[in-house]
Amino acid sequence: MKLLRSTLLLFLLLCASSSFAQIIQTTLSPNQAPKPPSNWSKKNQLGFDISEIAFVNWSAGGTSSISGLFKGEFGRTYIKKNHKWVNELIVKYGLNKQDGTELRKTDDALQFNSTYGFRKDTASNWYYSSKLNFNTQFTNGYNYPNRDVAISKPFAPAYIFLGAGAENANKAKNRVFYFSPITLKTTLVLDQYLANQGSFGVKKAVYAPDPLDPTQQILIEEGQKVKAEFGILFTAYMKNEIYKNVFYENRLSLYTDYLNKFGNVDIDYDTRLDLVVNAYVKANIGVHLIYDDDIKTKKDVVDPTTGAKSQVNDGPRMQLRQVLGVGLVYAFK
Repeated sequence: MKLLRSTLLLFLLLCASSSFAQIIQTTLSPNQAPKPPSNWSKKNQLGFDISEIAFVNWSAGGTSSISGLFKGEFGRTYIKKNHKWVNELIVKYGLNKQDGTELRKTDDALQFNSTYGFRKDTASNWYYSSKLNFNTQFTNGYNYPNRDVAISKPFAPAYIFLGAGAENANKAKNRVFYFSPITLKTTLVLDQYLANQGSFGVKKAVYAPDPLDPTQQILIEEGQKVKAEFGILFTAYMKNEIYKNVFYENRLSLYTDYLNKFGNVDIDYDTRLDLVVNAYVKANIGVHLIYDDDIKTKKDVVDPTTGAKSQVNDGPRMQLRQVLGVGLVYAFK
């Protein structure tokens, strides 16, 4: 009888232990519990395009050259209910080397965009928005083959747009339109030599003839390094898959100042066609067009008397850059 009671007691203990073990196993620890979904989304993408052509005893002639372009796109987007905050950083830097010439820059850009928007309800695509845009470059720019005098430098120029307006963002169609009737545009030329020339629209330096030497000039007032404008800004972004693995991307920016030549529009249009081979290989064809009345082209002139070389402004011109490249793309979290 004692043996029977002992056996039953042991059986009950085993059952209780098994049930308790099952409860412990089905209860998740805090480290194992699923994390709540984040309101942030990320984009990190690095790429390197290269193009090369070489000639050896080529009867038709030609010049060997190699070009490389590094580019990066980084994004952070916060979306929660009726709030949206989009941040984007774009960097580009390209070099070219040809036989018989020095290394030359082909692309140079540092751009940061930040847009905050608020909408009345989650069904609407319209946002009350404020936007910040910053553009500059990494290294000096030259009017090749002249490498003695830089025509642009880091933060010379740099452009800052800050404004408020309305934005229409359609996620399904992957397009965004932004209109701001109150936008402050600030142009920075933080190099005194370029500022004295009045480069990129800043007020140039004031000179007067030297009374001791009429052929020389005396600096009376240095050129200003900052120019502020107030006007209207319109931007648009669109990216569509027009065919399988073929993507067409457009970026457009239009700006006109209220007080300085109202109706004279600054244009910045960048269009690109991406042909995706696989997750790591991509070909692209692009055209970048810029017109800004404040950006004057430079030309080299030679003094017939002294033979000295100098650069003078040659008026605003339409700027056009074409790109054709094949390279590697790496995306990471």
